[in-house]
Amino acid sequence: MKQITVTYPSGEKLAYPSGVRASDAIGQLGTLPWPLAAVLVNNELLPLDALLLTDCRLEAVTIDTTPGATVYRRSLCFLLALASRELFPDRGLVAGMAIGTGFYHHFRDGSPLGEAQVEELERAMSAWVGRDIPITIEHRAYLDALGYFRESGQTETLSLLEYSNQPVIQLNVCGGFRDLHVHPLVPSTGVLRSFELKPYHGGLLLRYPHKEHPDSLTPFADDPLLYSIAAEYRERAEILGVSSVGALNAVNARKGIKDFMRVAEALQNKKIAAIADRVATRSGEVKVVLIAGPSSSGKTTTSKKLSIQLTVMGFDPQIISLDDYFVERETTPRDESGQYDFECLEALDVAYLNEQLLTLFSGGEIELPAFDFKIGSRRPSGKLLRLKSNQILVMEGIHGLNDRLTPRVPAAQKFKVYVSALTQLNLDDHNRISTTDNRLLRRMVRDFNFRGHSAVATLRMWPSVGRGERKHIFPFQNSADTAFNSALDYELGVLKVYAEPLLRTVKPDVPEYAEAKRLLGFLDNFAPIPAHAVPNDSILREFIGESEFKY
Repeated sequence: MKQITVTYPSGEKLAYPSGVRASDAIGQLGTLPWPLAAVLVNNELLPLDALLLTDCRLEAVTIDTTPGATVYRRSLCFLLALASRELFPDRGLVAGMAIGTGFYHHFRDGSPLGEAQVEELERAMSAWVGRDIPITIEHRAYLDALGYFRESGQTETLSLLEYSNQPVIQLNVCGGFRDLHVHPLVPSTGVLRSFELKPYHGGLLLRYPHKEHPDSLTPFADDPLLYSIAAEYRERAEILGVSSVGALNAVNARKGIKDFMRVAEALQNKKIAAIADRVATRSGEVKVVLIAGPSSSGKTTTSKKLSIQLTVMGFDPQIISLDDYFVERETTPRDESGQYDFECLEALDVAYLNEQLLTLFSGGEIELPAFDFKIGSRRPSGKLLRLKSNQILVMEGIHGLNDRLTPRVPAAQKFKVYVSALTQLNLDDHNRISTTDNRLLRRMVRDFNFRGHSAVATLRMWPSVGRGERKHIFPFQNSADTAFNSALDYELGVLKVYAEPLLRTVKPDVPEYAEAKRLLGFLDNFAPIPAHAVPNDSILREFIGESEFKY
């Protein structure tokens, strides 16, 4: 029998028969501080049920790590689907977006979940945890898998598989329940000890722990802004008739994608127009519109499109870039690693910004600054500005929702807009799409097209971007007057065309390979959509290029 060599983080090497399961080769990983969620095999994230077929490096992925926490959360969704099928076999439970530290779920039939039903589901999940039942992978022939999902009424999974022609389909299996294998899950239900179900807006929140404290839950903190986006999206999905990737692929297959794109863009433009209407209702009071959101949420294009709508309402918008208000390079704060921290509020000259705003709002004239990033210094721009009666400022930047940015400007004079790309397409009913994946793919494509960065570079810096968002943006999102969801339901089919070649340049010898492989598997579910049908004023053009706007 062929032998393979497994290399452990300690440097130790052991021989095993080819085809050994990862779970049978983990003994040499030693005592771990937290339960195993999965393993890394040559930098690929795999379940413990995976077969080791070649020489490899084997590393532990525990639930207190970022990939381990992701596996834990996806496994909780699987466990909830299992419990729901057990208790309510004739109703379809649908996974939704993340709200706080929880995933929103609802029944497809629209009937609300009562508190007693939520408690019943939580007891059923706890019972499965107590029994510590293995979660394994089953391989089925394509037609057999179709037959199972048809018989079990999992129509969205059937629709997703219509785009696949793989002869063998992988399924996650536990206690007779089967679901499509999209990502690795924990090895058994006993690992999933920390969770909570909470009734929420006719559905429920499946709450999970932070990776820093995998054995406890933080107190519940509501996030009404994100729920408003979720509720709005469900209305939009009813108009478009698409709530899953399989449904989107079906529209693409019958050559209806151009009409779908037109309607999606029109709905988004209508929302921007509605925001302009709200600003207009406070005409004479609001002096500045502040636009903020996480990386690659489309803030810049949103500010430009909103300015057009404000013009329609009789305003003369004046866009001011916060990038021109950076402090001198030598006084820029540094982060814990000693690098310049351009994302912290202290990197901006807040006092100077407020001085200029107050001068403008009192009828005075200012000279706008211009920051020279090459030399790290601010210089005069020669551009003078005095606000006329119909003029309004539009300012876009990551700190826009933080009142510490504009402490001297009265609240009544500010209108705050939170922008993010919160896609709510699901792969199928039980397998949700991470809302950050949409932004990550946007960022990767833009970084390559306009900044000359490789996919590895984008993946490597993405965790740092996330830390900055959690510190500087998300804590202030509920202070916004309104929210704008910049995600377009068709865009991942377009981004697939650009992102797949970039992701294939990430090789197994770098740690970022696990994320690249995951994203490639994710994009494999989408039928490609050509970019030529994307309107030139679309937010998506900010990332793929050929926009009619100047950046």
